[in-house]
Amino acid sequence: MKRSDVLVIGSSAAGLVAALTARMVNPDKTVTVIRRENKCMVPCGIPYAFGSLTGTDQNVMPAEKMFETAGVELVIDDVVSIDRSAKVCRTGSGEEIAWEKLVLATGSTPVRPRWLKGCELDGVFTVPKDKDYLDMMKSSLAGCKRVVVIGAGFIGVEFSDELVKAGYQVELVEQKQQVLAQAFDTEIAERAGDLLKARGVSVRLGVGVSELIGDTHVHEVRLANGDTLLADAVVLAVGYEPNTSLAAEAGITITSQGTIRVDEYMRTNDPNIFAAGDCAEKRDFVTRKTNTGMLASTACAEARTAGMNLFKLSLVKTFSGTISIFATALGDTGFGIAGLTEAQARAEGFDVVTSTFEGMDKHPGSLPGTHKQLVKLIVGREAGVILGGEVVGGASTGELTNCLGFIIQNRMNVFSLLTSQIGSHPLLTASPAAYPLIQAAGMIVRDTLGR
Repeated sequence: MKRSDVLVIGSSAAGLVAALTARMVNPDKTVTVIRRENKCMVPCGIPYAFGSLTGTDQNVMPAEKMFETAGVELVIDDVVSIDRSAKVCRTGSGEEIAWEKLVLATGSTPVRPRWLKGCELDGVFTVPKDKDYLDMMKSSLAGCKRVVVIGAGFIGVEFSDELVKAGYQVELVEQKQQVLAQAFDTEIAERAGDLLKARGVSVRLGVGVSELIGDTHVHEVRLANGDTLLADAVVLAVGYEPNTSLAAEAGITITSQGTIRVDEYMRTNDPNIFAAGDCAEKRDFVTRKTNTGMLASTACAEARTAGMNLFKLSLVKTFSGTISIFATALGDTGFGIAGLTEAQARAEGFDVVTSTFEGMDKHPGSLPGTHKQLVKLIVGREAGVILGGEVVGGASTGELTNCLGFIIQNRMNVFSLLTSQIGSHPLLTASPAAYPLIQAAGMIVRDTLGR
């Protein structure tokens, strides 16, 4: 029987980071990763393998090299059962692996709605993190002209944009009134929708899908309003569900949302078993309510927490909740969000004030490559604590969104932000005299809190 001090099941973002962290913190312990895939994809890069990149080979994580460098053993196999009392897992090949500590990083699977008639037809695809499936999907799409994408979250929007870039006629269908409606406030989401249309995507909002039509292969999409769309292929981008059947069969507690219940140390109800990533329970950093977001960045933070607490708990090494930091790009325009939107904050009952400032991301604005940069802040009225922020801008959008994430996690208020020191350079940042993030804070202090 094979033995390992630490066994990690799965090696996408959470599994990879959990294994490397466990090895770094416990260099005297053996660490083994078991996964079913020969190659692991970069999750957030998958849509770009269908447009900007030549294929999935350009979107493979260098996990094997990282494991080899760190001294982590990799096993390609499928875990079929976990015996908690014996601390043994069994694989599809018949091998048994004994462990002292176990990390479940089993990820998630794209939803294929059971209620949607026709979703099992040929030509109807989901977006899994499976290289073989994605290669098949890309090959199948090569003979298509018209593609209907269902769902205008990040995956749906990014896939639509990339498919148009690759020369397809794309219709994006969304039941809500805006694209990215769950991530951004209306005025920001509308900008993304307008830009998507300008880039060639036909967007249908406020209408659901009732049926996919075809004999063996899909050829039409019937909408809830009775309209039909011609389709050579359909991409379902309607969400993901956590992979927790292995945990449930082992008697590990599963939440009502279908995730593995964990504490702030990422422990399950079995103190020797941890979980991280899409399969693990999430709580919002601000509201403390259950959060269903599935992000690689969150998975990595959870995985580091799990890896550091396997053999010795630390009060300062806990995961305090997901900030929900999202970012995407349409051409040279980025959209980012950290924390609560204004709509979410008000729905939760927070008394908030907001401000929006739009400036330039370089100074002077006449420099080549300059892009407008908009920042919206959502702030608690009583103490001025920043609860969320949204960004629209150029290439710096991602890092500015991350900056907002740090601000929220450290519970900064607009007064401390307004007096913060920043570095600036004409080619790299907005002017220190008109830095949109600080200007937005100043507007709140001036108009609301500073009186």
